[in-house]
Amino acid sequence: MPRIPLARAALAGLGTLAVIAAAVQPVSAAPRAERAEGPVAHAFSSAAAEYGVPRDLLIALGYSETHLDGHHGLPSQAGGYGVMHLVSNPDQHTLELASRLTGDTARELRTDTAANIRGGAAVLRSYAANPAAVTASGSENAGTAAALAFDGNGTTRWSSNFADDAWIRVDLGSTIRVDRVVLDWEAAYGKRYVLEVSRNGTDWTPFYTETAGTGGSVTAHTYPQEVTGRYVRLRGLERATPYGYSLYSFKVYGGEPAAASSTRTNLALNHPAYSNLYQHAGNSPAFVTDGGWPANLKGDSTRWSSDWNADRWVSVDLGATSTISSVDLYWESAYAVDYLLQVSDDNRTWRTVYQPSAAEVSARRANVQAPGDAAGLHDTVTLPAPATGRYVRMLGKERRSFYNPAPSTAQFGYSLYEFQVWGTGGSASASYPALPGEQSGTYQTTFFDDFTGTALDRSKWRVVRTGSEMGPVNGESQAYVDSADNIRTENGELILRAKYCKGCTKAGGGTYDFTSGRIDTNTKFDFSYGKVSARMKLPVGDGFWPAFWLLGSNVDDPSVSWPASGETDIMENIGYGDWTSSALHGPGYSADGNIGARQTYPNGGRADQWHTYAVEWTPTAMRFYVDDRLVQETTRNKLESTRGQWVFDHNQYVILNLALGGAYPAGWNQVTSPYWGLPQSSVDRIAGGGVQAEVDWVRVEQKR
Repeated sequence: MPRIPLARAALAGLGTLAVIAAAVQPVSAAPRAERAEGPVAHAFSSAAAEYGVPRDLLIALGYSETHLDGHHGLPSQAGGYGVMHLVSNPDQHTLELASRLTGDTARELRTDTAANIRGGAAVLRSYAANPAAVTASGSENAGTAAALAFDGNGTTRWSSNFADDAWIRVDLGSTIRVDRVVLDWEAAYGKRYVLEVSRNGTDWTPFYTETAGTGGSVTAHTYPQEVTGRYVRLRGLERATPYGYSLYSFKVYGGEPAAASSTRTNLALNHPAYSNLYQHAGNSPAFVTDGGWPANLKGDSTRWSSDWNADRWVSVDLGATSTISSVDLYWESAYAVDYLLQVSDDNRTWRTVYQPSAAEVSARRANVQAPGDAAGLHDTVTLPAPATGRYVRMLGKERRSFYNPAPSTAQFGYSLYEFQVWGTGGSASASYPALPGEQSGTYQTTFFDDFTGTALDRSKWRVVRTGSEMGPVNGESQAYVDSADNIRTENGELILRAKYCKGCTKAGGGTYDFTSGRIDTNTKFDFSYGKVSARMKLPVGDGFWPAFWLLGSNVDDPSVSWPASGETDIMENIGYGDWTSSALHGPGYSADGNIGARQTYPNGGRADQWHTYAVEWTPTAMRFYVDDRLVQETTRNKLESTRGQWVFDHNQYVILNLALGGAYPAGWNQVTSPYWGLPQSSVDRIAGGGVQAEVDWVRVEQKR
């Protein structure tokens, strides 16, 4: 359930929840109050106070003893109708009642009440109506005023004055942690712009920078940045059209972090959360503390979802040392069969405070269903004794299995809607650490090979063999071998040559008709950050696939593997003479979904001529070049805001290879026979000799 955009609440006032509260209290509060008398009266008062919902509203919405559990008298969601559910899913009777008293349609009210406890009652109360909540540099006319970008109507819009530096901002009414901003552009979109946050409306901090906008709907996630403030602004840099910037909607999502408390409360609400790996930007760990989960624990609501590995964790920073009595985990269907709850004082050394019993693990393991039929679990864990610590984490040990289809099974990542930590202590000052900035120093050469020796320098390079250092990949047709026929130096150049001999090569349990060469610097030269370049001449022909690239040094660690290791493709060519490509691969942006670009040689240049291919890898960006011409720039900020986790903060190593056929060439040339991606004409050329990639030199420069 997406929480209501706070910016909309700032303009729309108390919103439907408050409208319903005002509407139903005079009519329904007195009769329904009889149901809340006696031992549960205090529970209503406590719940109302905790969630900022009028007590009589809870009664009017139909609470009774059956809606309360033993969790300190708080409304239960186990039965499907906790506070969050009724606030976010009012029944038709309530909607019709409010409709009669307010004049709004039930459909409009139901849309407005998409608010829930994670950004609902308390938020709507805090961000009351304020005619001056939205301001802008100007508007095209009265019919496109700034407020129309926040009215919740997808057909009205703000259109700015006709200036590149036009801006629009919203006052949220109080300081919140922003987890994402959604912009819905009209045809007059921003080509370059910045999203910024401010605590005082004067000093601004950018958290998303767009340099090549294409319009449409843009969701800018903030994780793992610290984006906390009262004001959010879009500041234009360059328009895509001669008109102004035009936005149908400008939605800001977030919530107030839980403050220090001397009474038992959810200390994790809207606090920083972390994980070792996650699937993509829309499933970052930030969502496990946003306060929301679907009543039936099914569906793609905000949640953390790990990549497909058992060794994954998610943790919460409570802001200060706390005394923790219980934890609630609201799992999506991909729950942990077995896991540990741990606490830490420093986010490094962990103490286990809970693990499910063997019987519980067995029961969870036995619950195998088809993905479409499966639902999640709500684990309420009361610790055997209160634990003390600032950080709390769930460390997965075993993932749930699903029929895929029956009787076969498969496992995916862990998926957690909400991570609540109940206790006393904490602090709202918890914040995400600053991200690394640019390096100081000047570039100096730290690795160089110009291949002038009589043979490959094996102090610098490792020869990779199919069946030994690697297995078959990507549906390619060659076996990589350690042979001078395939890898040699000649006239001051490295030669990687393809050879054909039908059925002649056995490697890794397979038989191959082709051999080729692949070398890398793994264990010889692994490094972080720098300029990496090579001067190369490539073979041109369908299915010839030379590549110059980097791969994360932890790729062979089974707890990491690909694409979590990261991959940087400096140059790939699949046999076309006029272009090459570059790309980044990581969680949420791998294989065909990579972040890449295709460059065409200017002035009639061709791949079978000498060119220099390079990447500049820094803590904040990847910039790819061909002959010193920038062909792709991907910043960490934009990658993590829109695609997934930046996994280029650890060592990589250099790879040079010549592949034959496979998925990438086949996707373009559509060849399936005689080899996937490799037509007979290319086979004949390989058999005739001379299909080779040539490398003049390879250089790595790093700042020192």
